[in-house]
Amino acid sequence: MKYIVKTSILLIPFLICSCNISKSKNDNTDENQTIDDYSAKIDSLIQTTAPRKFNGIVLITQNGEIKYSREYGYSNFETKEPITINDNFRIQSNTKQITAVLILKEVEKGNIDLKNPIRKYVPELKQTWADTVTVHQLMNMSSGVVNIEEPLAFKPGTDFRYSNPAYGLLGKTIESVTGKRYIEVANTLFKALGMNDTYCYEIDETNTGLLNGYWVSNGELEMVDFNSLNFTKETWANFIPAGGIISNPHDLNIWDTKLHNGDILKSETYNLMVNSEVVDADYTFSHKKSNYGYGVNIHEGKPFKYIGHAGRGIGFVNLKIYVPEKKLDIIIMENVYNRDVDIVYHFEKKIREIVMNSNLVE
Repeated sequence: MKYIVKTSILLIPFLICSCNISKSKNDNTDENQTIDDYSAKIDSLIQTTAPRKFNGIVLITQNGEIKYSREYGYSNFETKEPITINDNFRIQSNTKQITAVLILKEVEKGNIDLKNPIRKYVPELKQTWADTVTVHQLMNMSSGVVNIEEPLAFKPGTDFRYSNPAYGLLGKTIESVTGKRYIEVANTLFKALGMNDTYCYEIDETNTGLLNGYWVSNGELEMVDFNSLNFTKETWANFIPAGGIISNPHDLNIWDTKLHNGDILKSETYNLMVNSEVVDADYTFSHKKSNYGYGVNIHEGKPFKYIGHAGRGIGFVNLKIYVPEKKLDIIIMENVYNRDVDIVYHFEKKIREIVMNSNLVE
């Protein structure tokens, strides 16, 4: 049963649940002191109510130090339970970079060749394009795959088309070369990295710590009932490599730190992941067009290169960005998804702009 909150979301009170901002080590202004020119701006932003409200977590770290942390709103609107940084969220399309890493780890072992056509690893595919679409093209969204049962949108390698089914095929590739379920391979990696609260969501299983997700339509808040979404175990298993992983800001910070500092992939395979000439016209991640690598967007412009991804759906919204040169990690997670596509990433874009124009990237 779907739960409808019988009031406009604009009338629901929100709370700032925690404040945790790092400050300078001394009170004297000198050339070595870091001046915080972003916290007040983010604080002010997330308390605004137009064009929508913010309900979630913002975590910013640099060199392993927390620079900004906020818990704002509710994990459960029915009980008015405050949201916390330890709550688990659906990370949606941020799952794709995890799938890409699992592929690259098999590349390092010699089990996958990125230049091979997908039929090499998923021989049961009936479509003739399986003989020409490569693993590399599935990874960087240049395959043209729209649906497993449909023709390609364009000749592989000639354009960009965002594709969840492409990542479903990559999940099958991982299963083919490892002889294990995607879920098992991914969960094993999380455990090895110390991401103790991160896991693949499974139907009819206990999914620990996952908070409620909500839709907003025409100003009304509605709790998402996953069982009403008509996933079968098979269709959900195909979706997991594209958007089915559960995590929280703390664990995602571990992921970003270890991924971008050489603790998960060898340097040569990492460089394949984060360098690309495939153009993605989505402006959520950047004020201009970004490139799409292996499960990540890549901003190559000023002030510095940064890497990450956005995700949305099933009542959740998030944006995750890492600036390698500054060891700066920005994680924004919400459990309310406004179905107006023009404003779904409103706060994520604004916070990105604040941070990228702050002293954190000077």
